[in-house]
Amino acid sequence: MRWSKTFIHTLRQDPADAEVISHRLMTRASLISKVAPGVYNYLPLGLRSLRKLEFIVRQEMARAGSSEIVMPAVNPAELWKESGRWFEYGPELLRLKDRHDHEFCIGPTHEEVITDIVRRLVTSYRQLPVNMYQIQTKFRDEIRPRFGLMRGREFIMKDAYTFHADAEDLDVAYRAMEAAYRRVFERCALSYTQVEADSGNIGGSESHEFMVLADTGEDAILACAACGYGANVEKALSKDPNPAPPYPLDATQQPQSIETPEMKTIDQVADFLGVAPAHLIKTLIFESYEEFVAVLMRGDQEVNEVRLKNALDCTHLQLATEEKIEKITGGPQGFSGPVGLEGVRILADPTVMALEHAATGANVKDTHLVGVVPGRDFKPDVVVDLRLAREGEPCGVCGKPLAEKRGIEVGHIFKLGTKYSSKMDCNFLDNEGQEHPMIMGCYGLGIGRTVAAAIEQNHDEHGVIWPIPLAPYEVVLAVLNSDKPEVVAESEKLYTALLEAGIDVIYDDRPERPGVKFKDMDLIGFPVRIVVGKRSLENGCVEFSLRRDGEKSIVALSDVVIHTQEILSNLKAESTVEEKG
Repeated sequence: MRWSKTFIHTLRQDPADAEVISHRLMTRASLISKVAPGVYNYLPLGLRSLRKLEFIVRQEMARAGSSEIVMPAVNPAELWKESGRWFEYGPELLRLKDRHDHEFCIGPTHEEVITDIVRRLVTSYRQLPVNMYQIQTKFRDEIRPRFGLMRGREFIMKDAYTFHADAEDLDVAYRAMEAAYRRVFERCALSYTQVEADSGNIGGSESHEFMVLADTGEDAILACAACGYGANVEKALSKDPNPAPPYPLDATQQPQSIETPEMKTIDQVADFLGVAPAHLIKTLIFESYEEFVAVLMRGDQEVNEVRLKNALDCTHLQLATEEKIEKITGGPQGFSGPVGLEGVRILADPTVMALEHAATGANVKDTHLVGVVPGRDFKPDVVVDLRLAREGEPCGVCGKPLAEKRGIEVGHIFKLGTKYSSKMDCNFLDNEGQEHPMIMGCYGLGIGRTVAAAIEQNHDEHGVIWPIPLAPYEVVLAVLNSDKPEVVAESEKLYTALLEAGIDVIYDDRPERPGVKFKDMDLIGFPVRIVVGKRSLENGCVEFSLRRDGEKSIVALSDVVIHTQEILSNLKAESTVEEKG
C-alpha cells in the first residue's frame, strides 16, 4: 500500500480529552478518530491491527472447536426479560423502541440471544456439546466513557458460548478456552497473566481474567511468586497480617460514651482515644435497590465492594447519602456504629468479630463508644469476609507475601452453569428421557481493548512500538529524496520486489521532508524501517533500522528482500511471550 493513497493524517498534539497513552497515541497516529464520547471510528491503520488480531482469534477459536456465527446487535426486550436482566442490568443497558413501540436494547453481551438459538434447535444430549462464537460490535452506556478504546461505550468483542449436558463436559470446554486465550496473547507477543476473577453481573461459579501487564493498567492484580496464585484485587484472598494489638483501655461491663467533637476520620478518633485504628469499628451504610445495610469493618481495613455485592446478591450498590445515614442511624455521618442500630441488616467482617474490645460511633453527633465487645453489645446478621486484600499481606494459599501488579483486562471467561438456561427453558433430554437445563460457559475477549493494551505495554516517548503480530504494517519503505527521479525509480523497484515477495509493507512515497517522515514512522511504530536516500544509493545500499531499538544497518540493494525476510523471521521467532505469573 502506498502512503499517499491511504487515509493517514497524523497529529502533533495530544487530543484534549485523552487521559491514557493508548488513547493519545491511537488518535495521533491516525488509528482511530472520535465520533462521540466513548464512540470511535476505526481508521485504515487501526482497522488493519484489529483485523490481524481477529485473524489470530479466529484461528484459535477454530482450534478450540468453536464455530463462528454473527448475532444481531439489536436484541428484543422479551429475551432479556426472560433472563431477568432487563430489570437487573441498570442504566448501562441502552434501551430503545421501534416504530411499533416494541422494546429493544443494544446488546452489551449476548447470553440471551445465544440461549434462544440453542433452545430452538437442540433438544437431546446427543446434540451436545455446542460451542459457538462471534466477533461483534457491543454497546454499554458507560456513565463516564474514557481512556479511548479501553473504556468506550461502543466496542468490538469476541464472545463465545458453550452448552453442555454436565459439569465435567463444561470443564473440558473451559480448559480448552483457557488454553486458546493463552495462545492468542502469546501469539500477539503480549506480556500477560491469568488471574481468578469475580463473575460480576454475568454470573457463574468460576471465572478467570486475562490481564495484559502494564504500569498504566487500571486494574490491580495481587500475585504470589511462591505458589503462583493470582487474582484480581476484587477476588484476591489474603490472610490478615496485622491482628489487633492489645486493647489499651480499661475493659468495662458496658460501652462508655466519650465526646469526640468534630472527629470523623479513623485517624482522628484513634489518636484522640489513644487506641490503634485496628481497635475501631467503622460502620458504612450502603444502599442497594432493595435495602439499606450496615457494613462493619475494622478501622485499618477497607471494604471490598465486589464481595459485598456478592454477599448481598445485588447488582447495584452505593454509599448512602448523609441525609439517609442520619435518618437510619439517628446520628450524622462519621459517628455511625452497630450498638443499638435497628432497622437495617448488619454485615460484619470476621476481623471485627475477632476484636476483644473496640471503639465505634455512638450514632450521636460528636460521640463515640469505647469498651464495645462484638457479640455482646451487638450481633450482626451475617459474618462474611469483606476485606480488601492488599500488597504485602500473606497469600491466602501459602502465606508468602502478595505483590501488586497493574493490568488491563482483555479477556474474561466464566462457568455460567444454568443461570440462563434454567430461566429461559433451554433444556435437553438425557438418555433416559429426563429433561434438564443445559450447563453453559461464556468466554469474552475485547478486540479493540487488546490492541489498545498492546500500545499501553509497548511505547516510548516518540510513539507506538508495535509487537510485530499486531503492527498495521510490518515494514515501512520510505523514500527521502522524492525530488530525485533516480531515487524514486529505485524505491519503486524495491517496493514492487517486497510486494512480490509477500512482505507486509507500506511505501511512504509522500513528497515530505525527511524529518516529517521519521516522526510519523516513529509515532505509528512500524517494526522495520527501510530508508532509501540519495547518499546511500550512490553506494548501492539502503538503510535498515528496527523501531524497538533503533539499531541501524546498511544493506546492499541486491540483498534487500532477503534481508527483510530474515529480519521478519527473527522478529517473529522472538515475539512469543510466555505467560507471567
